[in-house]
Amino acid sequence: MARLILILISAFFALSACTPTAPTVGPDGKPLPRVYRIKTKDTAAIQFRVLDSVNALRVAAGKGSLELDSKLTAAAATHSRDMSVQNRPWHFGSDGSSPLDRVARTGYEGEMVGENISESYENESETVAAWMETPATRDVILSPRARKMGFSWFQEPSGKIWWTMVTGS
Repeated sequence: MARLILILISAFFALSACTPTAPTVGPDGKPLPRVYRIKTKDTAAIQFRVLDSVNALRVAAGKGSLELDSKLTAAAATHSRDMSVQNRPWHFGSDGSSPLDRVARTGYEGEMVGENISESYENESETVAAWMETPATRDVILSPRARKMGFSWFQEPSGKIWWTMVTGS
């Protein structure tokens, strides 16, 4: 009887070690998305990584480099949070504001060139890569009129990230 109990306990522990692992690919064969968590301390590093990526793309296309601008970044941050509140990625604010309005509100003295937005669980590099795949958003990144860039995001508790890039002259 003691031997039977010992065998059952051993079998229980052996089977409990065989927990199923979550699939890493979806039915389409592509990797399943993992939540990309952004920590507050990573803000500057992410913004400069995006600036470096954008400038590398611009130089490769024969365009001048951009500088990160705090006022354009403030406009981007405001819009990222507002898109989350509205729960939709679009260029108009919940108060009816346009990208031009938001940039003007920050006191930016140059001309706004363009705005790219995204709603995703992707990291900043994947987001820039996705923008480069679409002619309209690629044009914002590579515009010869652009000299400055603002970049920010808002991340919801679920992990969804609302990205905004604003370029200006």
